[in-house]
Amino acid sequence: VSPWDIALCATGTAVAGENALVLAVLFYTPSLRAPMFLLIGSLALADLLAGLGLVANFAVRYLLRPPSEAAELGAAGLLLAAFSASVCSSLAITVDRYLSLYNALTYHSERTLGFTCAMVLLMWLLCLGVGVLPLLGWNCLRDQSACSILRPVTKDNAAVLAVTFLLLFALMMQLYLQICKIAFRHAQQIAVQHQFIATAQATSTRKGLSTLSLILGTFALCWIPFAIYSLVADSSYPVVYTYSLALPATCNSLINPIIYAFRNPDIQKSLWLACCGCVPSTFSSRPRTSSDV
Repeated sequence: VSPWDIALCATGTAVAGENALVLAVLFYTPSLRAPMFLLIGSLALADLLAGLGLVANFAVRYLLRPPSEAAELGAAGLLLAAFSASVCSSLAITVDRYLSLYNALTYHSERTLGFTCAMVLLMWLLCLGVGVLPLLGWNCLRDQSACSILRPVTKDNAAVLAVTFLLLFALMMQLYLQICKIAFRHAQQIAVQHQFIATAQATSTRKGLSTLSLILGTFALCWIPFAIYSLVADSSYPVVYTYSLALPATCNSLINPIIYAFRNPDIQKSLWLACCGCVPSTFSSRPRTSSDV
């Protein structure tokens, strides 16, 4: 058994457990029903499935005897769908953050829960469509020379996935730059009007910017090296390179709950109530805003 596969399986187990906790908190807390929490739930579900996919991939490779092509393709499809949904959910949260600042006055009336549910459902259908492609014949099981580093995905399909990912990241970066401009403009307006006592919105804006910086920084460090390597490498490259880049990429699903969920005041409050039945006296009780996501 490869130690790299053991590490991926262990990471998948931790990812699944951590994101299951986030989903449980969101599901059992009636107050967490706003559109922004639906997007956090979508991301947690995607990362949960990614963790289960890593465990399933390990089981198919080492525990299933005799080997089954259908099981291998199914595990690969689950990973493709889950990680696609994770990336798309991260983009959706970035878009939501942008809209909450760009249309600050009308955001809460226009961004209804039903509309968000419809968009999330459409996104998941698209990602599930990506996941079934290996089962529909987009694989290299019959032609090993066509395999990419992401066996059983072919080199051409891996290149398409890598380019799509880089384009999505570029879009996230562009939205982030726009968010920075809007936030700085709001800060200047507050300074000009000498409304120094209205610190709640300024604090929320700073927290939102620090969160986005953390999001994009970890996202880039975890995924971009692996995406670029998938674009230029093939199955003839040493497998250790693939493992050493794939492991940090999977760790992004381990970091997402910390960035998106556990730093949110409402989710923190629910966790305290679930764990010890009380909320610390030092806990912030300020109103929830969309910038807290």
